[in-house]
Amino acid sequence: MSGSEGVRGGARGARRVLGIDLGERRIGVALGDAETHSALPLATLSRARSVDEDARVVARLAAEQRADGLVVGLPLNADGSEGPQAATTREWAVAVAAATGLPLRFRDERLTSVRAEQRIGGPARGRSGGPPSAKQRDAHRARIDREAAALILQDELDATAGPADESAPGQASPRSEEPNESA
Repeated sequence: MSGSEGVRGGARGARRVLGIDLGERRIGVALGDAETHSALPLATLSRARSVDEDARVVARLAAEQRADGLVVGLPLNADGSEGPQAATTREWAVAVAAATGLPLRFRDERLTSVRAEQRIGGPARGRSGGPPSAKQRDAHRARIDREAAALILQDELDATAGPADESAPGQASPRSEEPNESA
């Protein structure tokens, strides 16, 4: 992809975009609309045994939602550097984008899970006011993953929105990037 390709312009008119928060066990997914600049939580998927299986599920979901672009959260270290998890995420995202044929952007996802939990609150209490059950905890974590995906995607939509975009045409915003084709 060239530097001008992204959610707004380069996905050549990408209007419906899937935002992805990749985890070890789950994939949070959000759906965004570049025209209305809005992103909403969509689904939480269980990770498959292989990237190919994940790609098939994401491709099916993208087709069902008529999405024409992907934004994947990149888990950077606190200092902005990339660690092993960012490298794993990059490999996964590039493979999924290749399998789906959808243009790909990366977005810094630092603190999105924290922001998502602040937005939705803690898990519900269990029976008789006790701790939440395992099922309630899992449901809460899945909701956080969806919310985090929506925050990642909303950040990207906000950063690439017309007049408020401070980057020059053809340049990625400071916290967003496209995959390096040589990697």
